[in-house]
Amino acid sequence: MTEPTSKPNGNGAINGTAAAPAANGNQGPVKSQLYNPNRQVYRPQSHYHRRHRSGRSICCCCCFWTILVILAAALLAAIVGAALYVLYRPHRPQFSITNLRIAKMNLTTSTDSPSHLTTLFNLTLIAKNPNNHLVFFYDPFTVTALSDSVFIGNGSLTAFESDKNNQTSLRAVVSGSQDLDTESLSTMRSALKKKKGFPVVIQMDTKVKMRMEWLKSKKVGIRVTCEGIRGSLPAGKSPAVASVIDSECKVDLRIKIWKFSF
Repeated sequence: MTEPTSKPNGNGAINGTAAAPAANGNQGPVKSQLYNPNRQVYRPQSHYHRRHRSGRSICCCCCFWTILVILAAALLAAIVGAALYVLYRPHRPQFSITNLRIAKMNLTTSTDSPSHLTTLFNLTLIAKNPNNHLVFFYDPFTVTALSDSVFIGNGSLTAFESDKNNQTSLRAVVSGSQDLDTESLSTMRSALKKKKGFPVVIQMDTKVKMRMEWLKSKKVGIRVTCEGIRGSLPAGKSPAVASVIDSECKVDLRIKIWKFSF
């Protein structure tokens, strides 16, 4: 009677049981891996979105501080301007017509040639500076005379300086020689027939620069319009004196000192 042997046979059977060959060589048996459908798939994280958000935050921060600085500068300028206004109380310059002599006012009409107007005026006016701390520096003036919106003459005034609390007397010669169209001729004929005298408007245009203590402004445009003047035709060689009692001069001016205007 033969005893069973425990040695493996050529086919690697132990006790009649077949052993499965190792698939991984000498690394031992492979552990089984179970499939989990709820397991998240691993994906490498990208730093792009993090960098994008960081750059956007820096940009927003820079914009915020820029706006804040601009607002602070504007507020400071407004405070300085208000302080200057309260301390110095700046005022616009004042002008007035004191005399207007009409030496020539000839209107000639002819059927063979255009109607012609010849004028000659002598103008005297006063420029007043009512400020205690502000000095005006005027460029030369361009003077224009009108009657019911019809041009009747022009002239000029020299440049001058108007000191603090000072009055300056100015004189100008205004003259004109021009042909009139039908509409202007009709307007002038109607104006010369008025009982109170024909209306005269004086316009003066120039540029002015201001100085207040250590502050200086750039040159700004200024227009002085004087209305309410009534003229009359001269008799012979003697000039006629226009009525300037009701005259009033309006100054269109915008003064800027830093960011402050008045």
